[in-house]
Amino acid sequence: MSTPDSEHAENSDGSRLKDKIFLSALSLFAEYGLNGARMEQIAEKAGTTKRMVVYHFKTKENLYLLVLEYVYTQIRASEKQLSLDALPPVEALVNLVETTFDYHADHPDYIRIICMENMQRGRFMQQSALLRQVNRSALDLLESILKRGKAKQLFNQTVNARDLHRLISSFSFHYVANSYTFTLLFEDGADEQAQRQHYRKMAVQVALRYTCP
Repeated sequence: MSTPDSEHAENSDGSRLKDKIFLSALSLFAEYGLNGARMEQIAEKAGTTKRMVVYHFKTKENLYLLVLEYVYTQIRASEKQLSLDALPPVEALVNLVETTFDYHADHPDYIRIICMENMQRGRFMQQSALLRQVNRSALDLLESILKRGKAKQLFNQTVNARDLHRLISSFSFHYVANSYTFTLLFEDGADEQAQRQHYRKMAVQVALRYTCP
């Protein structure tokens, strides 16, 4: 007969396995895409069976959609932790750009997942009610910074949050998504950390020049 303690242990084991499957899927989807990654590979990487992957996530497509929602939720959560309302507007914008750039650089698998979804023309994103809701916070955050900066005549009145988000995101995204080709073509042999700091600083300069009078 099972006891409350044994049931708790079983639930904990099941939760840990589900997390391992999920992280394995994230890694393999980033490497091979939805079509290239197989359920057997996900199971093997997680140290389990295909039957358990199906038990926890039903289908590969369902698992992929959950991974896609996760990567966006994580980057938006990292932004919310910054407490930018406590900073002056220009300092808040600089902090946001630096953090965004670092987040992209530190999470290349996340960026590859988003690249894969774009290659599929956003097919799975269209199925998610969560993603529009979650990603709205990116614009809300910038709108708050811009509103405070415009009130103090620090920012151009015509700058909007959507365009500024695209600018910051595109600079940060390109650094990761094109890192291999750009480096091989133009920066072969360059110091990786020095280049990262160079482009991080450049991202801040570009955002400020676009935003400030």
